[in-house]
Amino acid sequence: MSVELMNTKEVAKYLDIHEKQVYALIKAKRIPATRITGKWIFPRKLIDEWVESRAGEGLTLAKQKSNKIAGALLAAGSNDPVLDILQTWVRKAYPDLYLFSANMGSMNGLAALDNGHTDIAWSHLLDPESGKYNVPYLSALLPRIKAVVVNLFYREIGFITAPDNPHCINWFDNLARENLKFINRQKGSGTRVLLDHHLGQLGVSPDHINGYEREVYTHFEVGFSILSGEADVGIATAAVSKLLGLSFVPITRESFDMVLDQSTFFQKGVQAFMDVLDSREFRKGVEKLGSYDFRDSGKILYSTV
Repeated sequence: MSVELMNTKEVAKYLDIHEKQVYALIKAKRIPATRITGKWIFPRKLIDEWVESRAGEGLTLAKQKSNKIAGALLAAGSNDPVLDILQTWVRKAYPDLYLFSANMGSMNGLAALDNGHTDIAWSHLLDPESGKYNVPYLSALLPRIKAVVVNLFYREIGFITAPDNPHCINWFDNLARENLKFINRQKGSGTRVLLDHHLGQLGVSPDHINGYEREVYTHFEVGFSILSGEADVGIATAAVSKLLGLSFVPITRESFDMVLDQSTFFQKGVQAFMDVLDSREFRKGVEKLGSYDFRDSGKILYSTV
């Protein structure tokens, strides 16, 4: 079967659903499919577009519901353990403030922001040419809003493996080893952008990486894949490796930022969110995770004129 086309079994695995659910979606005409010689065929590109559109519809519905809750904010994009902890602290400090967050990758988060589906986008997109994060992407991905980019923190990202790094992973070219099982992040995530950049620099084809097409949506999922033995290596934050007791090989320190429209930046909920992030109590609470740098936290890195 061509890598651009999938059968029902492959689509079920790709969407992480039962094959019977695929047939139910076909019958309801809710998924793009073509029947050839009695078999259902699914173009991968159309499936990816369908998944993105469904995510957009879900965010739109969530946005409509959040608008009915006073003080509610909707966020989408990348993910990090600190964000999960931060949301808990915000609820404790400001019981009337609700922050809902969807894990969908940096690029999709920015697209959702531009389309009005979310109030905030979490992003850590590296621009290989400039070496800068997020700002170089704004003109292309956010043409319809006056963007503000605020740094939340810097974090370490790297390869995570079983304890003691049994496969001696130290750089991206190691991922092409035949006996190695890799777990990838989804298209549009900042981690995927980082991976593809380095593979391109080294001339390593994704086709040579066992597991390149196996995608998950969060750093914890990468870690759990390694803990379960489904994968030998993946890319995630140092915090996840520490929390799960896995080995960590650093790749880089990246800027994890909050992107939003200028009008949203001055909302009470966003300012409350920033106050909690800047508080000594919160910083002390996440110190045990390590590998986070808050020196520029709350600093406006860019604002559309």
